[in-house]
Amino acid sequence: MSSHMSYAQLRHRTWVYRRTFPRDVQPLLGTALKRSLKTGDVREARARIAQLNATFEEMVSEARTRIASGYYGRLDEDGQTLRLPVALPQFQRRLRLLGQDNVGDLANLFLEHRSTVLRPETFQALRHALGLFVSAYGQQAIGSLSKAEGRAYLSLLASLPARGARTGAGQRLSGTTQARLWGVVRQFLSWAVTESYLARDPFEGIPAPRFSHASYSVMEDGEVATLLQCGHPLLRPLLLLCLLSGLRSGEATGLLVEDVIRKEGNLGVFLAVRENGRRSLKSKAAEREVPLHGLLERHLLPTLPTSGPLFPDLFVDRVVKLFARDRARLGLKRPGLVFHSTRKWFTTQCERAGVPEHFTASLVGHQSARSANRLTYGLYSAGISDRQKREIIDQITLPEGIEL
Repeated sequence: MSSHMSYAQLRHRTWVYRRTFPRDVQPLLGTALKRSLKTGDVREARARIAQLNATFEEMVSEARTRIASGYYGRLDEDGQTLRLPVALPQFQRRLRLLGQDNVGDLANLFLEHRSTVLRPETFQALRHALGLFVSAYGQQAIGSLSKAEGRAYLSLLASLPARGARTGAGQRLSGTTQARLWGVVRQFLSWAVTESYLARDPFEGIPAPRFSHASYSVMEDGEVATLLQCGHPLLRPLLLLCLLSGLRSGEATGLLVEDVIRKEGNLGVFLAVRENGRRSLKSKAAEREVPLHGLLERHLLPTLPTSGPLFPDLFVDRVVKLFARDRARLGLKRPGLVFHSTRKWFTTQCERAGVPEHFTASLVGHQSARSANRLTYGLYSAGISDRQKREIIDQITLPEGIEL
């Protein structure tokens, strides 16, 4: 359900109606009609908005009639300004005991709230994850949930087939996916407690699904050469950029033409990694300026668009899929080899060139580990200079035998 409703906004769990009167009747009616709808329920709010819209039109019509017939500004027998014979609807707030609200209805309210602060792709994932929980317990009062339902839901997650798995293949959701879905449910319940729909989280104390992070492998020089020479032509420029800059795939695909900056003093071209409408950043430390390698400046930059995104046909999802196809087609089956391995290859080259770790952290957008307590440099240093960054990037070389 869309979070947008004409003439109404959600304020502190209550919808508030506000509609501006036309200028010709404002001297009689005021600037706007504003009323609390006295409900946080979306469906109920829509019905009450329809009532107020009808009243609004009636008020405007009556006001214009009065102005045209000369009654505007006249006083009645008691010396009071004549009032419009239009009654505003009176709304009553529904009284509900704590915990009696339906899980499905509260989930809709939660999604309405989160849709205003999340990016579309993130909100879509949140809605899908919460939809699984609602499909199981949507008709239940939220106060009736207990640890039994929580454990049953975890068992349900463990039995779900992995996305895209063949029937009977036995592939189940990974521990990482189960933990992510469970985290969304806990986030929803925490919101319900904060908004006073619940006294406490009924699933508190239930251990989250266990999982281990998959370790990404460092890309080897032979794999770099194979992918650059025989990989998908659409992926090759992005692969080259990430290998020689340490950018994440999302950072690289989100670059715009205006993010390409030419520095003064023979420092060459830099890439400004910052938030824009195409992608967000992982952390505050990810916002940075990275020198464009001399090879890229000569061979890649002239081939890129002159306006808009530098890689208009690539998004993270497509990058992942193209890389997986290249891996299968080229026989690169080593575990842990993913597109993110380009970032590990860049970091490894920096270490082998003797670059201090906190210098590399500045280039790849990690929080610096320059001192044991992260105090002195973290609070007082402006970071390494552009010239130092340029010297580090220029030390990185591609494996032998690669022709651009």
